[in-house]
Amino acid sequence: MPPRAYYNENNSYAVQWLKNLIQKQLITTGEVDERPIQDVKPSDLKPFTRCHFFAGIAGWDLALTSSNWPIDKPVWTGSCPCQPFSTAGKRLQFADERHLWPFWFHLVSVCRPPVVLGEQVANGSGPWLDLVCSDLESADYAVGAAVLPAAGVGAPHIRDRVFFVAQSNREGKHGLPVDAEVAAIPQPVADPHSSRSSLRRESQLLGQCAPSQRSGWWSVEPRVGRVVDGFPTRAQRLRAYGNAIVPQAAQVFIEAYLTCAP
Repeated sequence: MPPRAYYNENNSYAVQWLKNLIQKQLITTGEVDERPIQDVKPSDLKPFTRCHFFAGIAGWDLALTSSNWPIDKPVWTGSCPCQPFSTAGKRLQFADERHLWPFWFHLVSVCRPPVVLGEQVANGSGPWLDLVCSDLESADYAVGAAVLPAAGVGAPHIRDRVFFVAQSNREGKHGLPVDAEVAAIPQPVADPHSSRSSLRRESQLLGQCAPSQRSGWWSVEPRVGRVVDGFPTRAQRLRAYGNAIVPQAAQVFIEAYLTCAP
């Protein structure tokens, strides 16, 4: 049996979208878990090689495949909700209940995947990225990050996003705790009163990251189909597209990592 992918997504519309993509063999064959990430246990992830959290419409899986990421090379991906940190929102930051990084990091720290890839809105996400880097480095991961715009891969809009990669510095079997101490880490609870210091890191790992050669430009209007206002799935479709990563930008980031990965 080929390695399977795990997709964690609790938006019902996106869940069905993922299932349709799997059925049509447009993304890696796998299972879709509709539970909130807070309910996912480390042991649930043992059978899987690719684990996608906040999976949306599978942009990360498409980017991995387009980058020729080996199908048997373990990797985790995720795009945590941006609403707590985006300048377009209320900016409650760590006090926002949608700040779900602590729950994802709990799974990372127990299962210790060798490579973790993630993404976040660039504008206003500095404190979030500081926390992510601090947590991952405390768990013996080396972390690199870069801001890439959609315009860098030919789109006629900016859409800056910060991409990060974390590589484990400790050997461990994917899906299993390294030791009893790590396995005993309690399930996290988001702390709205966190006083964690902000230490901005300027990554050198991907300092030479540059867009791949692309031919032509995308259409000015993405081909999302014309829909009538009030059409039952209009809002869900637009939300799914809006929350999705630009796979081509993620592909550039992954390819840059692969050129310097050991």
